[in-house]
Amino acid sequence: MAARILDGTKLASEIRTEVAAQVKTLALSGVRPGLAVVLVGHSPASEVYVRGKVKSSQEVGLYSEQHTPADTVTTEELLELIADLNRRDEVDGILVQLPLPEHVDAKRVLLAVDPAKDVDGFHPVNVGYLSTQRPGLVPCTPAGVMEILRRSGIPVAGQEAVVIGRSDIVGKPVAMLLLNQNATVTVCHSKTRDLPEVCRRADILVAAIGRAGMVTREFVKPGATVIDVGINKITDRKEFDRVFAGNKKREETFAAKGSTLVGDVHPEVAEVAGAITPVPGGVGPLTIAMLMSNTVKAAMMRRGLYR
Repeated sequence: MAARILDGTKLASEIRTEVAAQVKTLALSGVRPGLAVVLVGHSPASEVYVRGKVKSSQEVGLYSEQHTPADTVTTEELLELIADLNRRDEVDGILVQLPLPEHVDAKRVLLAVDPAKDVDGFHPVNVGYLSTQRPGLVPCTPAGVMEILRRSGIPVAGQEAVVIGRSDIVGKPVAMLLLNQNATVTVCHSKTRDLPEVCRRADILVAAIGRAGMVTREFVKPGATVIDVGINKITDRKEFDRVFAGNKKREETFAAKGSTLVGDVHPEVAEVAGAITPVPGGVGPLTIAMLMSNTVKAAMMRRGLYR
């Protein structure tokens, strides 16, 4: 039996509708949550992401502004910009689009963001709040993963969860969120012995490693829920055949564009799993929806309105 597809686009739309309603309610008390996005230089991929974020902000009624320093910007100049955004009351959320140019000290820049405005949830203060179960701002992608599970009616408490990947952006925070919801959590990485065997224990398997189609059917316990956080571009024919051999629809896309997107999970896993997120259209849309949600949460927390 084929896995149930967990439609991230539909769930993200639900969240955006809820956020828009919250924005309208806040407007009655004279508050309009504001998001400032800092995009350094001209990375086409980053520009696409930022356009999506700004467009979503406008759709839900947030105030949004974009700062685009040249890629020659110094660390000190960026720190001045962040300090200015920290001071401004109409800015509730500050998002620094990564990666930053190599000559910029990214750690110093991210650390300079006021934790109360850190809508990415990367600041050590917010990481500390997450690990000690205090209210704070949670990284958008991990928060999106939890929303998929919650809104799809997939139980977490008492379940065995395995997270592949230990990044500060996804792996660690998603493991912490699952633990906070009473799952038994194992975090795997490049040094894990017999990775497939460890993964096969999982009732909930989260793949966040950034390797195209690495998680194959022998990683998955029949009936498990598989959350695919990866988004990888395949341009190599041999790689395409390894992941999508015999898939006519993907074949057409690849022939037309010379590339196609795939997650960290091989499509064959859908034959084994009980539920699975697609790529594209799974976790991705939730990330931007949770950014909108975090901006509203930051606005409310800063004004003592958050319950």
